[in-house]
Amino acid sequence: VQLQASGGGLVQAGESLRLSCAASGSIFSINAMGWYRQAPGKQREFVALITNDGITKYADSVKGRFAISRDNAKNTVDLQMNTLKPEDTAVYYCNAGRVGPYGNGWLGTIYWGQGTLVTVSS
Repeated sequence: VQLQASGGGLVQAGESLRLSCAASGSIFSINAMGWYRQAPGKQREFVALITNDGITKYADSVKGRFAISRDNAKNTVDLQMNTLKPEDTAVYYCNAGRVGPYGNGWLGTIYWGQGTLVTVSS
């Protein structure tokens, strides 16, 4: 599975940004797509995921501000980020793979796209 992310950029605090990720290749092998992020000097952390069935999960830090959506026909996943904060500054990575029931836990191989930088200025 190949993943191509886009949409990063520089915005001011309070503004919005939308990230997109397109999947290609062995799409049949995945049932979920998601986003992680890595801030400078920090470990990569989970942001959101969505399953083929539309189950969504979010990190507590982005709940109510970010929304993940998926177009199964186009094999794309978007992350709408609203009310951005400086602490949202990070490289955002799209990922895909298989998750367990109700979207709990990644199973087996996880595929990663290249990162896209989001910078939020105060």
